[in-house]
Amino acid sequence: MTQSLENKIIPLYDFFKDFFEFEEIAMGVVKSFWRVVPFDLLRTRVETNINTFITFKIPKSNIAKFLKRHPTALMMDETGFEDSLVIARGLSLDPSKMKFLLAFQAFRVMTKSTLNKKTSAYLKWWYVEEMRSAFLKSPSCLLLSKGKFMATMRFFVKKMGKESSWMAGRPALLSLSLEKRIIPRYSVVEVLLSKGLITKDFSLSAVFQSTENMFLQKFVNPYEEEAPELLNLYQKKVRISEKKQGSRLWRRGRGSRISKKHDGWWELPPIY
Repeated sequence: MTQSLENKIIPLYDFFKDFFEFEEIAMGVVKSFWRVVPFDLLRTRVETNINTFITFKIPKSNIAKFLKRHPTALMMDETGFEDSLVIARGLSLDPSKMKFLLAFQAFRVMTKSTLNKKTSAYLKWWYVEEMRSAFLKSPSCLLLSKGKFMATMRFFVKKMGKESSWMAGRPALLSLSLEKRIIPRYSVVEVLLSKGLITKDFSLSAVFQSTENMFLQKFVNPYEEEAPELLNLYQKKVRISEKKQGSRLWRRGRGSRISKKHDGWWELPPIY
């Protein structure tokens, strides 16, 4: 442990301290970084990739946040690393925003073959521009599995009656757990709607994106007299979701919208 401290951890800490200029940030990065990165590669691949981040005008504070979650990103080969940044910039994302790094991460971890397979699944619901717009709003939606995407879209479109284009404008909803959050909470909403206790223009953000405590305070607790079954219904749905190992429902969309070659929708000329 002493040898590891002297030969790896301290030099790694000094490297990031010099780069970030703040001890707290350097220590935070090192804690998530040192176990997975051989120090002998620091002065080559890691340093090169960090300098590439700087070349793309990515703020050091964003780099620090990104590396705490994805420390192994710096171990990517230099060419692939820069190519992923070029693609993100080609989509007109602002390098000063965290969305830029989220897009970079999405392209970094997937092969072109994987991207094309996911594109085919997404185009069962969206046009190319809708898919592109959704990605620009929430880059992490591209990291969803095909099954997760299809199941969630099926629920919102078939069960809730939303237009698929409406979902393209709210891609953050796709990342929410279908079984642990969306289904249990919508079960409560269905009861409230059936009893006329709320109107159809209820806020989806309030229903699905609020904390559990806020959801209960707004949609369950106020209706204890009119709908005393709500809490038990909600808790039952949550318990059921905890026993399942993943959704097996709703595997099909409503038919592909692919009318022309879609490979490479993300590939735009680099902007220098």
